Amino acid sequence: MSETLKAVILYDSMSKSGSTETAINAIGMKLAEEGVYVEKARCKANADYSFVRDFDIVLLGAPVYYFVVASQLLGALVSGNLRKNLKRKKLALFLICGSPEAMAAVLYLPQLKINLVGNRILAEKIFSPAMLSGEDAVENFVFDILEEYENDKKSKVKIQWTEEALEMLQGLPPFMHGGIKGLVEDYAETHGYSTITAELMDIARSDQGK
Repeated sequence: MSETLKAVILYDSMSKSGSTETAINAIGMKLAEEGVYVEKARCKANADYSFVRDFDIVLLGAPVYYFVVASQLLGALVSGNLRKNLKRKKLALFLICGSPEAMAAVLYLPQLKINLVGNRILAEKIFSPAMLSGEDAVENFVFDILEEYENDKKSKVKIQWTEEALEMLQGLPPFMHGGIKGLVEDYAETHGYSTITAELMDIARSDQGK
C-alpha cells in the first residue's frame, strides 16, 4: 500500500475483559501487522463522531444482549451523529454472539445495516466466543476487509486536486485537513466531478455548512 491506511474500531461493550475486548484487540493487532494505523473508541450514544472522517475504514463492533445489539452503538447510529459522519465511509461490521452464525446474520446484523444504507460494507462477521480462541477467524476477517478495500480502490476513478485547491486546503488549520479533504472528495464523487478546484471546494463546504 503506497499510503498508510487509517482504521478506527468503534465498539460497545459491557465489560472491559470479555469477548468483545478480546475481539477488538485481536482485530486491531492483525490490522497493525498488515501495516494499518489503528485506533479504537468505545461508543457513547451522544458523543461527537466527526473524527471518523479522518479514517479510511471504520469498523463497527458490539456484543448482542437479549437479542439486541448493544445499545450505545445503536444509539449513536439512531439518535447521535455517527450515521451522519459515516456518510460514504467504507465499513466493516462484526458482532459477538453465542447464537448460530446464520441466525445472527438474519436477526442482529440488520439492526446495524438498516442505519447504514448507502455505505460500502467491506466485510461482516459474527464471532462466537469460542472462535476468538483461535487466529483464523480474525485473520480471515481482516484479510477480507483489506482485500475489498484494495478492490474498491482499483476500480475507483482517482480524483485530482488542482494546485490552487491544494493551497487552499493547506491554508486551513492542520486538524481540519482530513475532514475537509474527505468532505470535498465525497461531494466531488457524488456529483460526478473528477477534478477538485478552489471553486468546487467553496461549493462543497457551503453545501455542507463548513
